[in-house]
Amino acid sequence: MFCMEQTLCMADTPIKILVVEDEMLIAAKVSLYLSELGYEVAGIFASAEETLHFLQAYSSDIALVDIQLNGSMDGIALARLLQDKYHLPVVFLTASFDDATFARAKEVKPYAFLSKPLNKLDLRRALELTISHLPDANQQEKTQPPPQENFALPDRIFVQHGEKKVKILLDTILYIQAERNYCRIVTKEKDYLLSMPMKSLEAELPPDQFQRIHRSHIVNLKHVDEVDEHSVSIGGKTLLLSKSYQQEFLQRIKSV
Repeated sequence: MFCMEQTLCMADTPIKILVVEDEMLIAAKVSLYLSELGYEVAGIFASAEETLHFLQAYSSDIALVDIQLNGSMDGIALARLLQDKYHLPVVFLTASFDDATFARAKEVKPYAFLSKPLNKLDLRRALELTISHLPDANQQEKTQPPPQENFALPDRIFVQHGEKKVKILLDTILYIQAERNYCRIVTKEKDYLLSMPMKSLEAELPPDQFQRIHRSHIVNLKHVDEVDEHSVSIGGKTLLLSKSYQQEFLQRIKSV
């Protein structure tokens, strides 16, 4: 078993990928590809037992799981636990499998299947597809069991930044600023300029934490420092408080 050293989770930290593969040469190649693609390898494990022990103390964003794992629990059984207990999206790795195994694997509803030997382009596409679905997880059919409905990862959003998507923890966001057809997310550590209107981003934010104070600004209520009749101070920046949002904002700030 080989485990990468755990690092602190910052606003611009790459998405963390957990690799569960009992062929170490393949695991090492996957790890190299992930690093080259800008992801962080949360850990590499050869068995389900080692993986579950790791997740008792640490976290990951996505799991790459070999279907044919050795041990008392194969990759399909592990994937079911990862999704049910840890709400962790799974991408399966496999060299080959029969119809019965494929039927079992489909029941887990993985985000993608990757065939071995693996190439970097297929890996990149599978991960981008997986990440693109994460913000929409709370829109899944209501007939699915509660663990799947709660899979929306309510403490974070994933946004396109350059050539990859990055994770932004909601608590690190200070405010959001509209810039024509773009919007800028201002966090404690850095800014992110997104090619989307602020209204579209606003729909992804939890309304109990974020409040529009002007047609050009949305603030994180947890980080408001000072308020007067016409302005809001947050993170050392003074933002205008529009009259049309004033009453609602002042009422909400009392209960935060």
